[in-house]
Amino acid sequence: MQKTLARPVEFKGVGLHSGAAARMVLRPAPAGHGIVFLRTDVDGGARIPARWDLVTPSRLCTLLEGKGGVTISTIEHIMAALAGTGVHNALIELDGPEVPILDGSAAPFVNGILEAGLRGQSAPLRAIRVLKTVVVREGESYACLTPADHLEMAFAIDFSDEAIGAQKKELDLANGAFVRELMDSRTFCRQSDVEAMQANGLALGGTYFNAVVVDGDRVLSPGGLRHEDEPVRHKMLDAVGDLALAGAPLLARYVGHRAGHALTNRLLRALFADPDAWEWTTCSPDLEGRLPGAGVTAPAPVPPQRAVA
Repeated sequence: MQKTLARPVEFKGVGLHSGAAARMVLRPAPAGHGIVFLRTDVDGGARIPARWDLVTPSRLCTLLEGKGGVTISTIEHIMAALAGTGVHNALIELDGPEVPILDGSAAPFVNGILEAGLRGQSAPLRAIRVLKTVVVREGESYACLTPADHLEMAFAIDFSDEAIGAQKKELDLANGAFVRELMDSRTFCRQSDVEAMQANGLALGGTYFNAVVVDGDRVLSPGGLRHEDEPVRHKMLDAVGDLALAGAPLLARYVGHRAGHALTNRLLRALFADPDAWEWTTCSPDLEGRLPGAGVTAPAPVPPQRAVA
């Protein structure tokens, strides 16, 4: 069955790229509503559904563009948190153009969602079953979806910096694996990239405390890495969020090799462009038990966000 939040929950912080203060409130929504963003700072409000076909090209993040050119950026971490906790319907109110970055991972969002609680809804849950392999490539990078009976993921990255290097990881995302394995892994970058981005008006809200910054063989962020392979885990976290823009749980195996936001969105576009590559299926209780958010009930060990009325 579909699920929504039991009560609203608020998050406050700054946008990673804009550096602007941001307040975001997740509110319960009725069955069939899906995940929808609402820009409360726009006259009359501007609603933007979290959908793959509303993604517009953007550097370094996933950006949605709605009617009238209204945008919301850096949505990948909150989308991953919603998918990883099994929230299917929510209204996300945001008072600006960028989701707050918080600690650079999805953990604060997951904690806030679970602190607020989930509520079952009397409507069946549908999933998207991938029926055949779909692949997109760009240079040495590629991403693909192949048939599977629940979401599985394999990812590989390769960076020249010794602090990152070549990493790969495979994960069965059934039944809470996102919360156990991926949610606390932070976005990462190289010190030279930070300087270049800020010179071009990006990463203005970035700090050593909301991103893992490396320089050669050194991790500059205090406390070092949360996991030895935190960078590839974060890439997987991003992919979970970007795949959630399909609009329903995916029953597929995702493989990413040096892939990013744009390539994963191209993959969804290729999937939905081929009507023979996918189908809708109504989830049985057994299938629901294999989805990423199944069985996730306790808050994660991260300071909770404040629930609001």
